[in-house]
Amino acid sequence: MCRHLAYAGPPVTLHTLLYEPEHSLVVQAHAPRAQRHGTVNADGFGVGWYPPERAGPLRYRRAMPVWADASFAETAGELRGTCVVAAVRDATVGYPTDESCAQPFRADGRLFSHHGAAADDGALLERFGGSPPPGVLDARAPVDSALLFAHAVREWRAGADLGAGLESVVRAAREASPGRYNLLASDGAALAATAAGDGLAVLRDNGAVLLASEPCDDRDGWQWVPEGSLVRATPDQVSITPIA
Repeated sequence: MCRHLAYAGPPVTLHTLLYEPEHSLVVQAHAPRAQRHGTVNADGFGVGWYPPERAGPLRYRRAMPVWADASFAETAGELRGTCVVAAVRDATVGYPTDESCAQPFRADGRLFSHHGAAADDGALLERFGGSPPPGVLDARAPVDSALLFAHAVREWRAGADLGAGLESVVRAAREASPGRYNLLASDGAALAATAAGDGLAVLRDNGAVLLASEPCDDRDGWQWVPEGSLVRATPDQVSITPIA
């Protein structure tokens, strides 16, 4: 369930990235090609981006299908980012579809998205519950992804780099409950992601890098990331390592 995507590279408009590819994230919201769980991602969407002239990310989220938001489609052509994280949501049964659950989540200049679900969300709550990190409102969202985000923020604040923080979340989550823990994050310069229970693809092309739940076009350079892997990516290089 859900689809997400991240970009790092030269400034690009959100419309170019999210709407123009033949199998864009907007298309994946209603017609995904490689989604193993669920069929339609109509329970909200969000996009966070780092404008070239600004240090921290801006964000737009709604609790409606992305294809129904004509105002965002029009505005997206005027919004540019050097790093982008976007997601469309298929809500897990039992969780609300309000805007606070739409990702990416944001804290300390970073963006975060979770694609998947825990088999036992009660066990996940027991493992990651407690007071959320100070000042991180998204960690209070009524959805299991917020618990994972809270732990990622704790790891980053303790000194873990972008990828190590995600890797720690996956290890701890799997100790608590089986599930699909495909995570994605950006700090404005680099991307990190996990393939942990569902698909993840990577593409480097024309001085940019894309990570996505599934390819958004049919370029030959797309590669599927092996299950159980951590990806660290910048426009210049991509490394893929097993999750320890």
